[in-house]
Amino acid sequence: MTIRIATFNTENLFRRPKVFRLPGDKQRREILSDYSKLISLLEKKTYDDKTKERIAELLKKHRVHDSRKDRPFFVNETRGQGTLFKTRGSGEHVTFEIVAKGRSGWTGWVELVRDDLDWEVVHNTGRVIAEVDADILLVVEVEDRTTLRRFNEQVLGGDLKKTPYPYDMVIDGNDPRGIDVGILSRHPITSMRSHVFDPDPDRPGEYLFSRDCPEYEIQIGGTPLWLLGNHLKSQSGDDPELRIAQARRVASIYQSALERSPYVVVAGDLNDEPSSEAIRALLGTGLRDVMSHPEYRGAPGTHGTGTSENQKLDYLMLPPPLWDQVQHVEVERRGIWAPSTIKSFDTVTSKWNRASDHAAVYADLDL
Repeated sequence: MTIRIATFNTENLFRRPKVFRLPGDKQRREILSDYSKLISLLEKKTYDDKTKERIAELLKKHRVHDSRKDRPFFVNETRGQGTLFKTRGSGEHVTFEIVAKGRSGWTGWVELVRDDLDWEVVHNTGRVIAEVDADILLVVEVEDRTTLRRFNEQVLGGDLKKTPYPYDMVIDGNDPRGIDVGILSRHPITSMRSHVFDPDPDRPGEYLFSRDCPEYEIQIGGTPLWLLGNHLKSQSGDDPELRIAQARRVASIYQSALERSPYVVVAGDLNDEPSSEAIRALLGTGLRDVMSHPEYRGAPGTHGTGTSENQKLDYLMLPPPLWDQVQHVEVERRGIWAPSTIKSFDTVTSKWNRASDHAAVYADLDL
């Protein structure tokens, strides 16, 4: 029986934060940095005067109080359970008073404003998945299971006339933007394990994984296959030490999973190149990247033009028992917009309607 396993960073399916659509990388990074700072400040047990001042500055800077403005994020409060702030004045003369004395003084959270993606983008994302036609597909940057199911049924099944996947799952992770790691499968998903609560050994009180490292058990014949999905720390506001720590933990999870089955696959957007310490931590366990298999003869990267190894961010790693079962390896790039190097789908005409800036990686295994 031939099984096709794939991984694809979809860059979300229907809705994504408006900030991700900003053309300027500097502005995007600044907003996301301020968003993270605000979340960190709001989680403090007590708000002293300096903390209140900094919170007020960030709230005003990004116009979080005014739904009529093009604000990047807002404060979502539960009515009747205290309030975080009050405002006086309007426009540029508005002032913020932080009335909550600490985190227990109000109930709510900060949320990025989301925008519906253009249909062309959603359609092109679907085209990539339809063309790959994997039996087991790890999907990275998925909003939630409801979104994944609607995409599965309405885009793959409706628009593209493919048979929807009978099994889909997403476990909510730690990313405050709400992007998770999920799975679509034609074979039964029989159990799941989450690592959202794994502690960061170098940051007391913090979780290790930026998203999660979900373990999905998939029943294939008499031997279950375990798929470990990942989206390691991004290179935006880079923290390579955190990514290395995450990779080492994934390596440990992989080795533990081998006690349950010889078929354990590590896949996803690992956000680092093959020579990096993070990737070496995984390859050191005996895992092997399918793009290093003799059956693969394409370009070395998976991100952007993909013409160099430093553009390789996406991985499908196999244990030794599966390596000799590989029949074919390919990278589907046609959802990317890079006209000087890639012949895209005819419906991909700019970076604004590309499916993703990541390619999908897949391998056929004889199981």
